[in-house]
Amino acid sequence: MPAQKKPSSSTAKKTSSSTEKKSSSSTDKAQTHKLSLKGSSKLVTEFFEYSINTILFQRGVYPSEDFTVVKKYGLNMMVSLDDQVKAYIKKIMSQLSKWMQKSKISKLVIVVTSKETGEHVERWQFDVNIFNDDGNKKRGHSSGDKENSAPDSNAQAAPESEKAESEIQSEIQALFRQITASITFLPMLDGNHTFNVLVYADADSEVPLEWGDSDAKEVKNAEKVQLRSFSTNSHRIDTVVQYRLAE
Repeated sequence: MPAQKKPSSSTAKKTSSSTEKKSSSSTDKAQTHKLSLKGSSKLVTEFFEYSINTILFQRGVYPSEDFTVVKKYGLNMMVSLDDQVKAYIKKIMSQLSKWMQKSKISKLVIVVTSKETGEHVERWQFDVNIFNDDGNKKRGHSSGDKENSAPDSNAQAAPESEKAESEIQSEIQALFRQITASITFLPMLDGNHTFNVLVYADADSEVPLEWGDSDAKEVKNAEKVQLRSFSTNSHRIDTVVQYRLAE
């Protein structure tokens, strides 16, 4: 199985805590946001778990008989039955959950690589935008990742009112349907392939020993397609897939 990767990314400048005494209302607001962020982080982490499984199934990285159907987001989702794959994804999600709750993540990337040639043939990138207490984008892509960032027109502020869970689920449904439908334009993957998961975390993040730094694993001469996004009250996830055209 491939090892988890943690590419280096620019660390966002931290804002020093204010020594000014906060009013009761501002404290309540901060507490509400903290709870909202925790719930949103859990939801986004879960979304990433199903995204990995969906891409592995839809792109034929593993045989279809290695998957089973579960109900999630009002959809039939495919999840791996392979013990090694399940253990690998579980380990990634465990660490990702910790980083998400501390707002340390800027993107998650799934790279599909040919076993025969070692070439990267697909790169699924999920950009994580975090909203602050005022409903504005707190942090998104680092300047060094500008090339792979979503268009500025998609960079919206957080919703002014609390977003209903049903609305969030509807957006996630639409995104998964689009990922499933992507087989209509993505080239067929011939031969055997493997995958790597790259997590872009802040430079000051605590990293498990089994994780290591990695290059970006870009796809050479790639086509790029912007997919749908979804947002919660604390996060916005933008999705881009890069792929190599068949020669």
